[in-house]
Amino acid sequence: MAKLDLSALDQALEAAHQPALAAALVQMTGDLHWLRKEWTPTYTPLSRGETGVPEAEQVKFRSQAKAAILDWVAKGSPAPITPDPAALRRMMSFVAGADIPENYADFLNDELAIGGQSSKDPQWDTPLLKEAARRMHVLVIGAGMSGLLTGIRLTQAGVDFEIVDKNADVGGTWLENTYPGCRVDSSNHIYSYSFEPNHNWPQHFSTQPVLLDYFRGVANRYDLRKKIRFETSVEEMVWDEPRAVWKVTLKTAQGSEQVEATSVITAVGQLNRPRLPDVKGRERFKGPAFHSAQWRHDVDLTGKRVAVIGTGASAFQFVPEIVGKVASLTVFQRTPPWGFPTAHYHEDVPAGMNWLLEHIPNYDKWYRFFLFWMVTDGLLDGVRADPAWQGDETAVSAANAMFRAMVAEALRMQAGDRPDLAEKVIPTYPIGGKRALLDNGVWIAALKRPNVELVTDAITEITHTGILTADGAARDFDVIIYGTGFHASRFLYPMKIKGRGGADLHDTWDGDARAYLGMTTPGFPNLFMIYGPNTNIVVNGSIIFFSECSVRYILGCLKLLAETGAQAMEPRPEVHDAFNIKVDEGNRLMAWGAPQVTSWYKNEKGRVSQNWPFALVDYWRATLAPDPQDFVLSKEREMAG
Repeated sequence: MAKLDLSALDQALEAAHQPALAAALVQMTGDLHWLRKEWTPTYTPLSRGETGVPEAEQVKFRSQAKAAILDWVAKGSPAPITPDPAALRRMMSFVAGADIPENYADFLNDELAIGGQSSKDPQWDTPLLKEAARRMHVLVIGAGMSGLLTGIRLTQAGVDFEIVDKNADVGGTWLENTYPGCRVDSSNHIYSYSFEPNHNWPQHFSTQPVLLDYFRGVANRYDLRKKIRFETSVEEMVWDEPRAVWKVTLKTAQGSEQVEATSVITAVGQLNRPRLPDVKGRERFKGPAFHSAQWRHDVDLTGKRVAVIGTGASAFQFVPEIVGKVASLTVFQRTPPWGFPTAHYHEDVPAGMNWLLEHIPNYDKWYRFFLFWMVTDGLLDGVRADPAWQGDETAVSAANAMFRAMVAEALRMQAGDRPDLAEKVIPTYPIGGKRALLDNGVWIAALKRPNVELVTDAITEITHTGILTADGAARDFDVIIYGTGFHASRFLYPMKIKGRGGADLHDTWDGDARAYLGMTTPGFPNLFMIYGPNTNIVVNGSIIFFSECSVRYILGCLKLLAETGAQAMEPRPEVHDAFNIKVDEGNRLMAWGAPQVTSWYKNEKGRVSQNWPFALVDYWRATLAPDPQDFVLSKEREMAG
């Protein structure tokens, strides 16, 4: 490290998450005394991460930490030590403020690469594998978060590939969603690739432009753009059985063309096809009307009478942003969202925190560990159903009822002198039943403004001038904005996919998409899905974690093909079916699977086709590497008859 700026160090120590810094200091000094009982954190759920350590002890810690860092610099900033497994687990438990179960230790070490290399780094280092990799050609569909990740790992493995994306640039959802206030609802220090930390996030939960810059930067650093065909979409994929390749029809600006791929990896996401409500007269409205995911920046909302239909994640973010410029805002709500109290949702990351992330070895990993552990499975018990629960339908267990009471009280306090509003914004369904949002009070503050009306009567018709509701009221508007979500259950829509024997994937699914580990389906060889059925997470973790696990597993499948000389692989039907039975049983025991709950988590058949009902460690273990016994491996290309 260059000459140390003492004022920057003091500022950094004030901003530090002390347990994370203590673990980094163990590696810096080789001394476990930093893990002292009086400095052990006691966290408060849904807080900023306050440690509960008395201020006098915090002052003592900062003083000793400063001396240790200055001594480390004076010695020439020697490389940090790698703790032995026992010390590492003790450090994890200290930072977590609770004993880390033994079955989580290797999972957390691997996920955060605290002890060195992660198992997510592909190893194709034998001549046989390198030669097999060169013979492969993989088509990746989508250049968003998961598609870029796939491109990076395929590059590292030496596998030839091409990425296609319907958009004109990388970024996926962070390119497409440009509505005011759009931001991530996972902390940025875990909503980022585990191997590509950003030490300069401006806010804890960054906005869309910042996230788009991050993914653009990753694409540039790994030189991925040369492998991406933009403004190119997949119309149809057909499995050529005799030749064991996918014939893929692409739609480009110049027309249609056909390419071939030995494997196809879909990285198209779940929330990328906007859904408009099925309301009579929707096309008749004479003013501007648009979905939040297709925001009309050419429409000036200043002084306008604006209607917002829907109160999901997007509306939760853009309503507070536009409420100050419109003449009036009418929000039409079918069901209210649960908003987890998150006071720092719009706050900047202190400059001192960024200094530590950049200059203190391993602090970034330990801070990420703290964030990761706090949302890993900590809230899972609060949304798990108790089959013996005797309470009413507003909860699914005693723990869920307590969780509900805590969040409901926060919402009631925000409503303050508006008990009428509190009645409307506190959900009657169990917490965890639908997507929960992060809330720092701006949503209810917006609804309390004098120019805002929250309407809970059902919409019956849209006219050329406005909206009619079931109570007979007619309201006129200048602009209608739809915050009505996406076709989440229509996986891989609108692509046509025909597998073995000409079977159509969408006909096979019949509105009820299923896949083994969310990635592979019998009858569709060498087709791998990222963010496929039952890989969404509700209250535990970041979706990037799932994508990294999935990509590691898919690379393992390609490696299995290379090692065995097989040309094609697909899951055995009995393995696929047993997995889905287990998942369905798990989802029935979660708040989102409760029979009284309706949400986009459930498909048209009433089945939860979106969510993973188990712990993150379970998905991590299941996706470490493919089990050859789970698959049918076709060793040789079939001969044309």
